[in-house]
Amino acid sequence: MSHSPSTSSNPRLAGRAAIVTGGSRGIGAAIARRLAADGARVAVVYRSHHDAADAVVRAIRDTGVEAIAVQADVSDAASVRAMVDTVQRAFGEIDILVNNAGILASQPVGSIDQAAFDQQFRINAFSPILVSQAVLPQMPARGGRIVNVSSSLAFRPRAGLAVYGASKAAVSALTQAFALELGPRNITVNAVAPAMTRTDMTAPLPDALKARLRDATPLGRLAEPEDIADAVAFLACDDSRWITGRTLLTDGGFV
Repeated sequence: MSHSPSTSSNPRLAGRAAIVTGGSRGIGAAIARRLAADGARVAVVYRSHHDAADAVVRAIRDTGVEAIAVQADVSDAASVRAMVDTVQRAFGEIDILVNNAGILASQPVGSIDQAAFDQQFRINAFSPILVSQAVLPQMPARGGRIVNVSSSLAFRPRAGLAVYGASKAAVSALTQAFALELGPRNITVNAVAPAMTRTDMTAPLPDALKARLRDATPLGRLAEPEDIADAVAFLACDDSRWITGRTLLTDGGFV
């Protein structure tokens, strides 16, 4: 059951502005919708899925909340700076950053190559650094929230997904280090670590693998994007003000 967003009479993120990278589809789209439901103005950052990003923005605007779609390559510093400038002009200060953009490639150890390794680490692990660097000067003096999206594979690697899991382990390490650095500015930095979630990124994975993961989950199902979005919304709001440097396993108790 999805956690209910705050009521319209008392939205807990009213007056806040958020950036969600990888916000056009899957978990990112669910996060963007959920933050907006809590009152935040949302910048939906996408790389190539313009129509999907526009659909998310339209859905948010239909609820009376401001939203924009911004194209960017989050692995390119100049593109990231341009994106943040666009958001800053539209919203002013940026209170919340969700580093969600990522890619997954399945490769057995014998076929891992430099190109695939570099691509996954650049997008999954380096882009949160680039985007955080660009956003930090735009965060208000009162503080802010950074939420990264790691993976349960950072803690429980699986055959064929070594590079993906390693890149997400790097995200969790960055989360802890950034929290130590940014705590004096009252900026909390946390991460969520989903297990298998029903998105278009995981759709090509074998049905047998999905079934095994479902059966190993006490709640008896795979995660929906909204399950992850609810956890991100908690880490983005004031209710989580005494939590920083943590990676929250959002895996349904997977064993």
